[in-house]
Amino acid sequence: MLWDPHGEGEMLVQYFNHVPNARRMATGVSVSWGGPSTIGSVVDGIRRRGWKRVGVIGPVGWALADAIREIAEIRSLDRGYLNLRLVKSGEEIAWMRRGAELSDRAVVALRDGLRPGIDERQMGAIVEAAYLADGGTNHIHYFGVTSMEDPDCCVPAQWPSTRRVRAGDVVFTEISASWWGYAGQVLRTMFVSSPPTPLYSELHEVASAAYRAVLDRIRPGASCDDLIAAADLIEDAGFSIYDDLIHGYGGGYLPPVLRTRHTSHTPPPDLRLASGMTLVVQPNVITPDERAGVQTGGLVLVTDDGVEELQQAPPGPWIVG
Repeated sequence: MLWDPHGEGEMLVQYFNHVPNARRMATGVSVSWGGPSTIGSVVDGIRRRGWKRVGVIGPVGWALADAIREIAEIRSLDRGYLNLRLVKSGEEIAWMRRGAELSDRAVVALRDGLRPGIDERQMGAIVEAAYLADGGTNHIHYFGVTSMEDPDCCVPAQWPSTRRVRAGDVVFTEISASWWGYAGQVLRTMFVSSPPTPLYSELHEVASAAYRAVLDRIRPGASCDDLIAAADLIEDAGFSIYDDLIHGYGGGYLPPVLRTRHTSHTPPPDLRLASGMTLVVQPNVITPDERAGVQTGGLVLVTDDGVEELQQAPPGPWIVG
């Protein structure tokens, strides 16, 4: 994409047969084929416009960067663009509500279809079938499946296994269905044909308490330190986390990305919440030996008055099958 704030944007599509679809979808820009060399077309477009300084957003390969440097100075706009993405417009929030509703539909379908004998690939089919017919698309569906009596998994995996679900298993999941690039995210824990063991009951109780404690602190002006402090109860209970505690969301994986005090790799960013920001709060509470864990939480919206939960699926824990 070549964008001049004083003129029309131009989208260059590398694959010739993708141009008609891009013209149907793109608004406010001209769309054309990128030619035999899209890099060459970009450089020609810069030269034709007489630009001497070019801002870039996103990763730029060496070949394109070297070609641009021959005719113009390059500056990264990533930080400024990222800051613009943090607060959502009303239209974006409406689309995220739709993504959240489709994500809720998917996790409820999994709850209703989960039973001993199916594997994680079949679980993915249940999830996607819940929204594909209504225009939703898969962003992620990650599953963790293990025995409660002899656990060996504390965080959902990015690739499904062929292990079949058994009675006495715990299944915890992270699901995001997308509506035109705007996804919800819902995290839930399910116990198969058996109530949770005392360990898993405690893990889920602590995760639920941490989720509510973080939500109680979300409001415009809240600092990252405020949010991290709310999750101290996880470590006070003798547990830890593996996944992030909180991350910004919507049009990307955004700041702030926060963990608990003792699992943080860097100091918390100097960032305060603002109305219109969207976050995923997801306490993945685990045992210190990293053998057992649960997930809960979901996508929330920072409002003028505090916080709104965009995910409406019941919080659980769920006993299924």
